[in-house]
Amino acid sequence: MSTSNSAAPHQPSPKPTTDRSHSRQNRLRNALFCLVFSRQAFPMSLGNYLGALSNWVKLQKTADPGDTLLFSIVGWHALTLPQDPAVLRSSRDDMLAVLLAIGLDPEQSILFHQDHNSHHVELCWILNCLTPVGKLRRMTTWKSRLATSRNATSETEVDESLLNSGLFTYPVLQAADILVYRATHVPVGEDQQQHIELTRDLAETFNRTFKGEKPLFPLPIYLNDSDLQQRLSKRILSLRDPTSKMSKSSPDTASRILLTDTASQIKSKIRAAVTDSILGVTYDPISRPGTS
Repeated sequence: MSTSNSAAPHQPSPKPTTDRSHSRQNRLRNALFCLVFSRQAFPMSLGNYLGALSNWVKLQKTADPGDTLLFSIVGWHALTLPQDPAVLRSSRDDMLAVLLAIGLDPEQSILFHQDHNSHHVELCWILNCLTPVGKLRRMTTWKSRLATSRNATSETEVDESLLNSGLFTYPVLQAADILVYRATHVPVGEDQQQHIELTRDLAETFNRTFKGEKPLFPLPIYLNDSDLQQRLSKRILSLRDPTSKMSKSSPDTASRILLTDTASQIKSKIRAAVTDSILGVTYDPISRPGTS
């Protein structure tokens, strides 16, 4: 686990695995995977585990010895919103504990804190100077935040005075997170696909602007987890609203099961889950979503 301020974390010697699948990821010998958590990644819920975390462990198990897997716990992204320093510090430690608990092995993967490497923000500034404002305004994450601003009534009528510039440019920081390690493949959800496209655009712009003997940055490939685990995670519904997906951003903490919940907390949340007043237990997702 790297904590140095070097350009890239130290590469551990991966342990060879005996079970080699022929998945697309496993065929990418000598590829560099970079996985970047979002600024609101913690706390992780049961849905996050089934949809993402368990797949990361599978990546680790099926990686070739020449592959490099990086798992970055971001800190600078979190500063786009007001933070309690003590809470943020604790959350970062908790996230590291979760990654170790689910089975990520520092002998096979590189786990590190983003803010331990200052090259992230240095590259971000260079990329900021190459990024057109129009591209950032078209980012769906930015438009959705504008749409939910206090004075906004639609995505075309917004109040930008309530948002900071870090929130506007954080996709560029995310691009720097990926490109600083010359990552070739990035396994993320569908909601992050546009960010990977921006990263590819910025890599092309940089390579074109600062020409060398060969391009400095590879164009990272978006890997979408579409296996059974992710399809299952989409069916993990809210304990308080059985018509909605379980979400860590819901204001009702009783609506989700977190990976850090104690046994008593999980028991309490399940006992208080919304069902219905019909007698008996039957499986009917349309008429009885809560019970189902």
